[in-house]
Amino acid sequence: MFTDEANVWYNIPEFNVLAQNITVAGLSPLFPQVHCTKDGSICQITTGEGEINAASSIAALVHSPCFDLTSTYFMIAGIAGVNPKVATIGSVTFARYAVQVGLQFEIDAREIPADFPTGYFGQFATAPDQFPGTLYGTEVFEVNDALRQVAFGFAKTAEAHLNDSLDSQQARATYANFGEPATCPPAVVLCDTATSDTFWSGTLLGEAFENTTKIFTNGSAVYCTTQQEDSATLNALMRGAISKLVDFSRIIVMRSASDFDRQSNVTTAVGNLLGATPGFEPSVLNLHIAGVKVVQGIADGWKETFERGVKATHYVGDIFGSLGGQPDFGPGSIFGGKPAKV
Repeated sequence: MFTDEANVWYNIPEFNVLAQNITVAGLSPLFPQVHCTKDGSICQITTGEGEINAASSIAALVHSPCFDLTSTYFMIAGIAGVNPKVATIGSVTFARYAVQVGLQFEIDAREIPADFPTGYFGQFATAPDQFPGTLYGTEVFEVNDALRQVAFGFAKTAEAHLNDSLDSQQARATYANFGEPATCPPAVVLCDTATSDTFWSGTLLGEAFENTTKIFTNGSAVYCTTQQEDSATLNALMRGAISKLVDFSRIIVMRSASDFDRQSNVTTAVGNLLGATPGFEPSVLNLHIAGVKVVQGIADGWKETFERGVKATHYVGDIFGSLGGQPDFGPGSIFGGKPAKV
């Protein structure tokens, strides 16, 4: 999504994505090229930060005549905030659900009703514990869990080699009141991700969006990482999948944890937000350390497994059911279980 996340994929020993640099109309003016290996089998794109940049860049890529993406595997590789109840800084996470938690009503905390625990609640709901009364279609995306498990297995082989730092260890120690896994060394973890353009911090907001994640997914998702792009990226890929330009079952959502989403017992919500980010460098480095195992695993197993695809064993798609089938969250398909027609 931005320069530091991109740079860890350049000049690495495993493969050279700078062998081809392909300018694509519609990409971010800061990152106007897709970088590929000489044979074009592995490519890397930087979208720009935030939901609008991510959606615009991926839409431009999907509709570019430069590429045939019908059998391509997509791996989101970025850093994120993390819930200390679920994982710790430096960890690498793989999500099944991406929840757009910013897509809500909001009342300033100084004006919320006395019986509201937060000023955030679903659109056209009347309280924070209710499912939204109106859906836009981007509230929840579910990716292929069978593929996620395969990617998790590949990345797990690098777990012992994940980067850590003294600063990260010292920061981790201040979260002793959360216990494990907050205080443990970095690990590879299965848990879900929350998207919002707003960069939030603090226990109350963390708990509010944990609640949103549960409500939007009927209790299925585990609120873990916080980021600004994944729902937008997935929606652009969803539009491409509806048009048969990409295969939505070939998406991996990987986020490494650079910071905690809430304060420890030695600081405040503001201090957590504006203070140092001790997990930044390890989290960026761990995108490559864990992620390259996934890329290599798919490339090495192409003929045997990945060319034909990893069959999903459950629903894959958006909250509308746009690709067919019945979502296992929300009110069910608005298309009667059939794919949306283009």
